[in-house]
Amino acid sequence: MGVIQEVKDGKFVDNTSASSLAKDKVSKTGNSSLDKDAFLQLLVAQMKYQDPLEPTSNTEYISQFATFSELEQMQNMSATLELSRASSLVGQTVLMRVTDSSGREKIVQGNVDYIIYENGKAYLSIGGEPYSLDDLDRVVDKKYLEAYTKGAEFLNIYRKLPQIGILSISDKENVEKMKEIFDSMDDYQKSFLTDEEIETAKKYFEKMEEIVKLAGEEGDGDGDGDPKPPQDDDGDTDKT
Repeated sequence: MGVIQEVKDGKFVDNTSASSLAKDKVSKTGNSSLDKDAFLQLLVAQMKYQDPLEPTSNTEYISQFATFSELEQMQNMSATLELSRASSLVGQTVLMRVTDSSGREKIVQGNVDYIIYENGKAYLSIGGEPYSLDDLDRVVDKKYLEAYTKGAEFLNIYRKLPQIGILSISDKENVEKMKEIFDSMDDYQKSFLTDEEIETAKKYFEKMEEIVKLAGEEGDGDGDGDPKPPQDDDGDTDKT
């Protein structure tokens, strides 16, 4: 196809070219791709300024339009799939790999509250902040998240305890809390702990039982750790 420039009074006329029409359309819509209206303007411009000695056939125009229609359908399908994918993440816990203003990469974890769809792009709202779907790193399984949380809570106490040899009655509350978490864990959740951590934790539990028992024996001999009430000379409890 040949395209010519209009000449009037021996001078080239500054007509709006096909490319400038498309550029204007893009700038108005704020989109970096041609939409159907921009394509039709481009097609009209081609027909208007074609070389009359080498006109473009109707078949070629139809072929161009069919190709564009196929491309538009593919873009629409892609946008629909992206929106569907984003919508399925609502209520899920996700990890987003984002880059901050200083250029450093960081991981953001949180629940997806809702989806924002803008200019053909999907954004996940996490903690009131929008994040591009392109930054999605992984979706966290609820079973995994529960196991990870329990493991982290267990280890947080575990790492604060003194060595077993210097464990004392003042550590009773932490050891009992750690045992409570451990007893509530299933086999999958316990797999987040190393064999060494599990064996050491059991030693903590046994050692604390010994300390509590010893403290009770030293207190009143009945194992509850409380001192005996005062007694009369005859051995009876003094109730006064």
